[in-house]
Amino acid sequence: MKDRGNKEIKMSAEKSPGILYKILRLFTVVYPGEALTALLLALNIYLILAAYYIIKIVRDVSILTEWGPETKSYLYGAVSVLLIFVIKIFSSLSSKVPRQVLITWVTLFFISNLILFSFLSLFGISLSTISIILFIWASIFSVMIVAQFWSFANDIYKHEAGKRLFPIIAFGATFGGFSGTYILKSLEGIMALYQLLLISAGILGICILLTHIIHKREIKRIKDKQDKVSSEQESIESEEEKPLKKGGGFQLVFKKQYLLYIALFVLLLNLINTNGGYILDRVFETRALEAIENGTAGGLDKGEIIRSFYTIFQLRMNLLAMFIQLFLVSRIFKWFGVRTAVFILPFISLGGYFLISLGASIAIVGWIKALENSTDYSLMNTTRHALFLITSREEKYKAKATIDTFFHRAGDVMHSLLVLFWAKLVLVESFAKFNIVMAMIFIILGIFIIHQYKKLSTERIVSPSVR
Repeated sequence: MKDRGNKEIKMSAEKSPGILYKILRLFTVVYPGEALTALLLALNIYLILAAYYIIKIVRDVSILTEWGPETKSYLYGAVSVLLIFVIKIFSSLSSKVPRQVLITWVTLFFISNLILFSFLSLFGISLSTISIILFIWASIFSVMIVAQFWSFANDIYKHEAGKRLFPIIAFGATFGGFSGTYILKSLEGIMALYQLLLISAGILGICILLTHIIHKREIKRIKDKQDKVSSEQESIESEEEKPLKKGGGFQLVFKKQYLLYIALFVLLLNLINTNGGYILDRVFETRALEAIENGTAGGLDKGEIIRSFYTIFQLRMNLLAMFIQLFLVSRIFKWFGVRTAVFILPFISLGGYFLISLGASIAIVGWIKALENSTDYSLMNTTRHALFLITSREEKYKAKATIDTFFHRAGDVMHSLLVLFWAKLVLVESFAKFNIVMAMIFIILGIFIIHQYKKLSTERIVSPSVR
């Protein structure tokens, strides 16, 4: 029966593919019947990221204009604490309603908030107050809206199909980031800063429609498949739906060296990245004030100059991320493997912050940070997911969720404390030197991870029942 199923798949794959499949097969393996859903998901995350990057730039420009980079860093710590409670509420809600209903409710809630922010800015509400609330809200939004999308995508695809099709979907995300930034750049001088949030609200409304289309399509596909498969195959597939064993995510992380090393790796990754973001914020703010004092601002105020700086930076960063995701990630994995991919970002950070510590110009700082972010959002993001392929089901779900939320945000908390006690005493170059030390530890942790990765990979070959 298994041979017959494999033969049917092979025959199906050998059918003459259309132009759509030929294009997609330039980047990955796509079987008939898979292309449309993958492209709809790619379009969905494309729109989500386009909406988010409009919000992100409005968020960063408003907080830097009204308060400054130090306040932005402190608020990251507040977001980290609030996110713990938000995730618990989201998890509780997700266990009570179907996935499409959950996504609709959560997205509609965010849409209503965007409309509210836009109207508050028109009715004389203090922009200083709005900027703080918007920053906290947008930082939570960025985690929840993207997380629920990838949960939806993981719910649709099995492991084998996900490995093949996620690169296509991930490209939608990187292209969406570029498009959102380009939209904002195109509307400079046409729409007020907070009114741009209405564009994001409209885009998210389209995302709700796409989610329901994808959901109905997949329900029909599953129903058709159930009519064709044997009862034996159904029982095999049901193994993946069994409840997970008891045990919390923290318990799993601290129980296994491999997971603990990954957790510390993610913490350091975010600490270095957020410190780099603070360096960029301070450089942008300083250059904006200098332009106004020197009379070279061209009539622009501080907020408009920072908005222009950030828009150019985000365009550059997202173009790099798209290039890396589309042309380099799969080739690095194929030619060098996960064990090499782990070290690329740490060495970029080490070299980049060494240059900044010597007193780099705004252009050099911008390019270094763009290269670091684009590598993080493409190659490193894919690598982090790949490190969990050799772990158990419980570790994939519980431990990974703990690492991606608590340990990731712990890096934000450490950055907030660093800025609180150190920022007023040192120059930007001192933060770069601190990041150099962290990058060295980053590399050492990578060595520990790869040592454990090789060990667990060998055990998996000896005992293939490990999932």
